Amino acid sequence: MASARYLSIFSPATKQQRRENFDNYWEFTQQHGGQFFEDDKDLEKKRARLKHFRDHPVTLRQPLANPEAFYRNYVEMQDDPSSLDRMTLMLTCIYKFARHEWVGIKAAWDAVPAMASSYTVEDKISRVHLAEEFCHIRLFDEMLRTCGLDRVEWVPLDPIKEKIYEQFPKFPELLMAPPAFVTELMGVTFYCHLSRLFDEVLAEEPEVCQRLKELLDEITIDEVAHVGQRRNFIGPIGMKISKALLKPFYILFFNDIPEIRQLLNVNRMIKDGITFDFNQLPAHIIQRSWVPSYCKA
Repeated sequence: MASARYLSIFSPATKQQRRENFDNYWEFTQQHGGQFFEDDKDLEKKRARLKHFRDHPVTLRQPLANPEAFYRNYVEMQDDPSSLDRMTLMLTCIYKFARHEWVGIKAAWDAVPAMASSYTVEDKISRVHLAEEFCHIRLFDEMLRTCGLDRVEWVPLDPIKEKIYEQFPKFPELLMAPPAFVTELMGVTFYCHLSRLFDEVLAEEPEVCQRLKELLDEITIDEVAHVGQRRNFIGPIGMKISKALLKPFYILFFNDIPEIRQLLNVNRMIKDGITFDFNQLPAHIIQRSWVPSYCKA
């Protein structure tokens, strides 16, 4: 890691700088994902990477002692979270976080123009961005399968939350941009903390720990780029709104996942979100990701 190479994600940016960074991001994303398979919601290089993981499977040395505890609690927590072991809590937590993402991108996919009808760079980026998010769900699913959980189903949220996710992509960009930016930042924050949790929970399962980190890295690399890309939509007033939304959004979202408070420090994640500047990310993540020019020192 190198210190002070990057500036805060909340750094000011002119409209011209943001315009140039949209074009630069579009160039990056075409190279990064390869061919776009719209019907499959997939990308060439992402598909190949997932195939590599599936062709070279890794399994737990010591299988889960009680897989049914996971299946009983992974959609909705039925047991007292404090009664569950940290491995089970971590896996149900991963599912619940990914499930929110899955519900959100399903709604957005139907609201965003198809590539053939995308006439601006922003619309094209949004379409590929969503395909990357669908690839993330496949990677999350692979994490669970790596831990022996092959009966996982991706189920909708309750009707009210589903409706909120359905309506959100239809908001004008001016209203949608700050919360969309904050949710991307929240994802990166969570993934950084989750990576460290793998070291703790999987200390006696080094092969699975390494595999889960590799799967998570593929997601984090995209999400870091998405943070910068979403920042491009936002002017000075929007950035003030984003900063104001960050703490309540983190609290509201993580309160919906009871495992989080058993596993991670929410206040620490909030602080990391407010002070986010790319410098704390591992070099191998930065090398494969994208950072806006106005966040480079």
